[in-house]
Amino acid sequence: MTFRDKVVFVAGGTTGINFGIAESFAEAGARVAVLSRSQERVDAAVAELKRHGGDVIGFAADVRDYDALSSAMASTAAQLGAIDVLISGAAGNFVAPASELSANGFKAVIDIDLLGCFNVMRAAYDHLRKPGAAIINISAPQSWLPTPFQIHVGAAKAGIDQVTRTAAIEWGPQGIRVNAIAPGPIAGTEGMRRLAPTPAAEKAWTDSVPLRRWGSKAEIARAAQWLCSDDAAYVTGVVLPVDGGWSLGGSSAMTTAVTAR
Repeated sequence: MTFRDKVVFVAGGTTGINFGIAESFAEAGARVAVLSRSQERVDAAVAELKRHGGDVIGFAADVRDYDALSSAMASTAAQLGAIDVLISGAAGNFVAPASELSANGFKAVIDIDLLGCFNVMRAAYDHLRKPGAAIINISAPQSWLPTPFQIHVGAAKAGIDQVTRTAAIEWGPQGIRVNAIAPGPIAGTEGMRRLAPTPAAEKAWTDSVPLRRWGSKAEIARAAQWLCSDDAAYVTGVVLPVDGGWSLGGSSAMTTAVTAR
């Protein structure tokens, strides 16, 4: 797919799945802006993305800081043009049983994931191309399947799914499409290193996936490109699992995989 001269903003776009998405759009000719909290990671991501030859800019900001996000969106529009693709992927995760999870720990994930998702979308709204913009929020199967030790993540991602659907209804008349992707176990990500820190845990996760393998960051990126392409021009309000069928296994498979750690 080509996204030549399209403007793509990726919140959380300096590492993991989100960097893979940013890189895929840079490879496809887009002008890319990335944002994360660490200036060091922003600088490294920008340098790497510039290897693909397009315009790349970066911002160090926390998605919980609405004013900083608003400034970054305005600067992106001024430097690169109206935003065609918005990816909201900043997230926090750790493993904790509900009985031991602190109120601050629960709040931190809600604030980063759910509040951060809304902040990214709202701060970008005035700078989105209308009509024609596409938004993707990064969710997770935990949003609809209860997962042990992930009560904070499930709550945050369920909120993101509802934000996605509601915004799709409200912003559809302006020609803005809003969808979400729910990745399953993806190799080479910090989240899976935390959820599967041992060989036994890795095997349990693999066995819980009907396709019997973990996904790749490139596969998530290709799904994101499709959802933002003209081929998906009539798709909005969808939460798309890209998980090898993992979420079809139900809570029993997920319990086995998570508790095996």
